[in-house]
Amino acid sequence: MALAWNEIKDRALAFSREWIKTESENSDAKPFWIEFFHVFGITSRRIGSFEQRVKKLGGRDGYIDWLWKGNLLIEHKSRGKDLDRAYRQAIDYFPGLKEHELPRFILVSDFVRFRLYDTVEGTQTEFLLKEFHKFIKLFWFIAGYQPQKISPQSPVNAKAVQRMAKLHDRLKQIGYTGHALEVYLVRLLFCLFAEDTGIFERTQFTEFIEQQTREDGSDLAPQLAQLFDVLNTPVDERLKNLDDTLTRFPYINGKLFEERLPFASFDSHMRAALLYCCALDWSGI
Repeated sequence: MALAWNEIKDRALAFSREWIKTESENSDAKPFWIEFFHVFGITSRRIGSFEQRVKKLGGRDGYIDWLWKGNLLIEHKSRGKDLDRAYRQAIDYFPGLKEHELPRFILVSDFVRFRLYDTVEGTQTEFLLKEFHKFIKLFWFIAGYQPQKISPQSPVNAKAVQRMAKLHDRLKQIGYTGHALEVYLVRLLFCLFAEDTGIFERTQFTEFIEQQTREDGSDLAPQLAQLFDVLNTPVDERLKNLDDTLTRFPYINGKLFEERLPFASFDSHMRAALLYCCALDWSGI
C-alpha cells in the first residue's frame, strides 16, 4: 500500500536534513539513493539496479548509475557538477537499451540539486535538496500514485492500445484465435493492471517475464500457462516446490484463470511487445 503524502513529506524533510552536507559521488551516491527511495516506502533493489551495464555507441561499455527499466534512469554527479552534462550522459545510454527498457523519466542530481525530465510530457523540473518536500508529488510513479486520469488520447494510452493490438494480431496470425485468444488477452491485461494497482507486487509480472523466460520467446507460453494455473490456485493448495517467483503471486479468486486454454506460441518480437506493455503505467488507463 502506498504511503500517505503527509508521511512521505515528513520523510523527505528528514532526508534533506540528513544529506545536506554530502559531496562525494563515489562514496555517498549509493546510500543517498537507497534513502531517497525509502522516502517513498520503496527499496531501490526491488524495482531497479545500480551500475546497470549497457553498450554505448561505438561498442564501449557504459554504466547507468541506477535504472528502473521502462520508468526511471538516474545519473548522479558530485556536488557542483554540470547537470546538463549529466543529462547528456543519460541520453547517451539510450542506444544500449531495448525499447521496453527506455525510461519515461530521467533524474539527474549532484546531491544539492535535482532535475527531473519527463520524456512523455516533454517537461523538466529543477529543485534543491532543501525543497524536496515541496516537490514529492513529482515522484508519484515511485510512490504508487496516479496524478490524474489518463485520457484516451494520451500518449501512454495510445501506446498501450497499439502494443496490445499488435500482440493480438500476431497471435491471431499464427492461428491462436476465437474464444481462447480473447480470454488470453484479458488475462494478460489483468496482469498488467495488477502490478500497477497493488494486486501484485510492483513490477512482479514484468520481472517474471524478464527473469523466467528466454529472450527468443520460445518458453513464454508454457511459463504463462504455469503462472495462470498458480493464480487460480489458493496459496495453501499450491505445490510445495514451486519457485519463489511463482509462490509470491497472490491467489486470484473468481473464474478468470479457471479455464484451461490451449498453449499459445511466442517469438522474440511478441515477447518484446509484451514487455513494452509492462513498462507502461496501467493504473490510470
